[in-house]
Amino acid sequence: MAEEPEETATIDIEALEREGDIAADYIEGLLDIADFDGDIDMDVEGDRALVSVVGATLKELIGERGEVLEALQELTRLAVHRTTGTRSRLMLDIGGYRESRRRALRKLGAEVANEVKQAGKAKALSPMTPFERKVVHDAVAAAGLHSESEGEEPNRYVVVYPVD
Repeated sequence: MAEEPEETATIDIEALEREGDIAADYIEGLLDIADFDGDIDMDVEGDRALVSVVGATLKELIGERGEVLEALQELTRLAVHRTTGTRSRLMLDIGGYRESRRRALRKLGAEVANEVKQAGKAKALSPMTPFERKVVHDAVAAAGLHSESEGEEPNRYVVVYPVD
């Protein structure tokens, strides 16, 4: 009997760990320049490297709605790209902000999905970052509904649709 071809793409853990190392060095340098304290944790979550700054409240590095964190993540991805030559999907978290935001957005997505199911009418949400929209899309899909992103950055938002 012939072997079945592998259906999922293999994840290069070593490459993701290298991305994490490069990102950690970059973030550590930024923390030193800005004279902020914080420890750096690295992990691989699914198909991306995850770098977290922990052990300190770093609200200045998060920003009001995570804007500074988003900018730092993009700069970190660019630093990784410059070193590796490949595009990075690295996720940066500071002070647990993303995980806390992820929990709140999952709850929001489930609540809006339920509301749309009950009313039978589409509902648009407030503008969100790409990370936030992805979490909401996943929560809506888990509830059995369909959602789409509409609008232009930075005012792109999610619309949740009822089942046809």
